[in-house]
Amino acid sequence: MRQLTLIRHAKSCWNDPSLSDFERPLNKRGLRDLPALGERIVKFELFPDLILSSGAVRAVTTAESVSQSLEMPLEEIRKIPELYESCYETLLNVLQNQSDRYRHIMMFGHNPGLQDLGYFLTHDVLEKFPTAGLLHIHLSITSWSELAESCGTLTRFDYPKLHQ
Repeated sequence: MRQLTLIRHAKSCWNDPSLSDFERPLNKRGLRDLPALGERIVKFELFPDLILSSGAVRAVTTAESVSQSLEMPLEEIRKIPELYESCYETLLNVLQNQSDRYRHIMMFGHNPGLQDLGYFLTHDVLEKFPTAGLLHIHLSITSWSELAESCGTLTRFDYPKLHQ
């Protein structure tokens, strides 16, 4: 049995038109949502063996904040260029190529790829996967290379507005 936690980056800022999409930072709401996201992940006992993140500033900032809440060294976050603006097939391929020594992987990225991956793995339909949201999936596989359609069960869907 493997576990996968998919986390969409916190809310980002569009105020500076000189920045590329890749460079956009979090806005005030995104920064405000981070501590509570980390607290909920600890409360839910979602302790990964590996953290993968898109290299985009907003995803890395979200991953670093959660990593600090989990008391994991920031150096252990693996930034994967392919996770930026990826379709679910690319995300799936990245996961299928991970070492089987990892039992629980936490992936930080973007929509629609994350939401589509969640659907592919569980066939649970989400109307929306909000920023700073998380999907936790139990996978009926023994090896990451076995990751396939409908092999997972959605065990937690959480996002900031559930707690307001």
